[in-house]
Amino acid sequence: MARIICIDYGLKRCGIAVTDMLQIIATGLKTVPEKELLPFLKSYVQQEEVEKIVIGLPKNLDNTNTHATLPAQKAYESLRKAFPQIPVEQIDEQYSSKRAVSAMHDMGMKKSQRRVKENVDLIAATMLLQEYMGIR
Repeated sequence: MARIICIDYGLKRCGIAVTDMLQIIATGLKTVPEKELLPFLKSYVQQEEVEKIVIGLPKNLDNTNTHATLPAQKAYESLRKAFPQIPVEQIDEQYSSKRAVSAMHDMGMKKSQRRVKENVDLIAATMLLQEYMGIR
């Protein structure tokens, strides 16, 4: 088996999570600036075997687009072009960052750690990947 990568796409930063080789555990990998997403993934794919890339698609509760939906769809298309040999899927990421902050609170993380946007993006990506692993 190979890894699955999940991206919590953001206009400024992207949280990236990855499975282990057996696709049992989802782990936060890194947060990268949006402009560095493709170069980072290209480097990662050269070093690790990747079976699939999953990217979050932000929507409102009524399934309408958010301000980030169109940029996330463009990123999805860029990933498909950059990695034609790897399937790329979209997953619903409604309020992933808010759910991540809630989880951080429940884990007992200090307020100062919850304010670090990179931590929120990383945990959001990990939670998205866990959800994806549970529904496939």
